[in-house]
Amino acid sequence: MADTAPTFELKEPATPEALLPRDFSQQSWSAAAVLTLLVLVVCCVRWLRRRRTQMTPRSRRNHAYKEAAAALERITAMEARSAAVQTSLILRRYLSIAADDPALFETHEEFITRNDALLALSEPARSACAAGFARLAAYKYAPQVPASEATAVVGEARELLETLHRDFRN
Repeated sequence: MADTAPTFELKEPATPEALLPRDFSQQSWSAAAVLTLLVLVVCCVRWLRRRRTQMTPRSRRNHAYKEAAAALERITAMEARSAAVQTSLILRRYLSIAADDPALFETHEEFITRNDALLALSEPARSACAAGFARLAAYKYAPQVPASEATAVVGEARELLETLHRDFRN
């Protein structure tokens, strides 16, 4: 009977929060924010892709021309060989974008021997391109550093860029 003796110890009542239903509003707001952000990213990616594919060949050429002209202005090479390397890369990048031609990824010999190279250009522009790239190749691969000035090489490249940009067929 000693075990059944009443105790007058006061116990804390159970917290009422445990009896309330869980509040999922914080998780729902977080999920809604993440979902909204995901939808915005997908919309932006689609918009950028659509905008890129909607560029006409002429606008793509004009954009490539502006980039190439600006890149030619930034060349600060002190010798003709390094200027020829830089201008060749700039002109090949221009051709790869403007004429949709793989000239950027080919060697000089591959570019010259390919019959379908630069069909979008007029015949005088193609011959000027072949002659211009041959001069650049001579500067780049000469056994000795050429005696020409780097500014002359950049000037020739600028003239070639103007000729190429002006003489597209379409």
